[in-house]
Amino acid sequence: MTSTTSLDDLVALGQHRWMAALIADLAAHHGARFVVLGNRLGVGRETLSRTLEATILVGWVMRNPGHGHPLRPEYILTEEGERLAGLAARQVAVQQRLGIAPGVLTRWGMPIIHSLDTGLSRFNDLSRALNPASPRALSQGLRALANHDLVARILIDTRPPASLYSLTDAGRVLARVS
Repeated sequence: MTSTTSLDDLVALGQHRWMAALIADLAAHHGARFVVLGNRLGVGRETLSRTLEATILVGWVMRNPGHGHPLRPEYILTEEGERLAGLAARQVAVQQRLGIAPGVLTRWGMPIIHSLDTGLSRFNDLSRALNPASPRALSQGLRALANHDLVARILIDTRPPASLYSLTDAGRVLARVS
C-alpha cells in the first residue's frame, strides 16, 4: 500500500522530534497551556519551547488571541495545523502501538519510511528522493530505524559492497499511517 501523504508534509512534521506529538496533543485537547503540554508530552522546558517556536514559525500553532478565563488554552492550532493534526495523531498512535516513544524518530525517519514504501531501496535513490537530507543525516536515520526494527538492511556481496533497504513488518505498519 502506497502512502497518500505528501513527502513535504512528512519532512515538515519531522523538523523537530516532538512536532508530531505536539500537534496531535493540541488537536486532541483543543489547545493547551505550556506547563500542561510539557507534562503530558513528558518533555523538558527548552525542548518544548523550541518545538513550539518552530510550529509557530511554520504557521501550525498560535498563541490563543482571546482573553478570559485563566485556564483557557495558551496555544491552539491554526487551520494549517488542523490539516496536519490527523496525520500527526495517526503517527503518534501507531508509534505507541509499536512501542516507539514519540521523540525517538530522527528528523528524516518518517520521510525515509515513506520513500522505502514507494519502492526505493538503495541509498543513492533515497538520497535523491530526500534531497536536502545530507548523506550523514540519511545514514543516521536509516541506522536509527534499523535499531528500532522498522527497516532491514541487506548487504549485497559485490565490488564495491552495496546495501538494499526495506521496511520490516513494523515499518510497513508505520508507513500506512500516512
